[in-house]
Amino acid sequence: MRWLLGALGALLGVYGGWLLLSRQDADRLLDAATWLVAGVVVHDLVLAPLWLLVVAVAGQLLPRPLQAPALVVGVVVGAVTLLAVPVLGRFGARADNPTLLDRDYALGWLAFVAVTVGVVAAAAVVRSRQSSKQSSRQPSRQPSRQQSGRRPGGPGPGGR
Repeated sequence: MRWLLGALGALLGVYGGWLLLSRQDADRLLDAATWLVAGVVVHDLVLAPLWLLVVAVAGQLLPRPLQAPALVVGVVVGAVTLLAVPVLGRFGARADNPTLLDRDYALGWLAFVAVTVGVVAAAAVVRSRQSSKQSSRQPSRQPSRQQSGRRPGGPGPGGR
């Protein structure tokens, strides 16, 4: 199944490349190449180091139970924000076509952030409660495999 999906993805990529090359003039191809290269450069030289710095600082400032949820919120909100930059900045809005960008995208983005933070916070609370229930049910010290002489799920010592 993995090979089939990979082959399908490769075919779609080739088809997209063919469409790009066959339906655009040279100026548009140069613009597309510029955007592709600029995207990689901005990611590698700006966004990735900035994100690593944010994660390192958050790792020092946040308590351990909050680190993973904060990372999830950061990745999800960061990715959606990058995708939403054109509509948040209202790039392409035209006075002669008011239906082009006809929503309050900033308000929608804020609602998305609020829902994301709420869902991740609820999941963190549920996870925390489940782990505290499990730790309170288990004895404080369990013998290791070497101490008990048994493998988990296997026969006892010396017998089959």
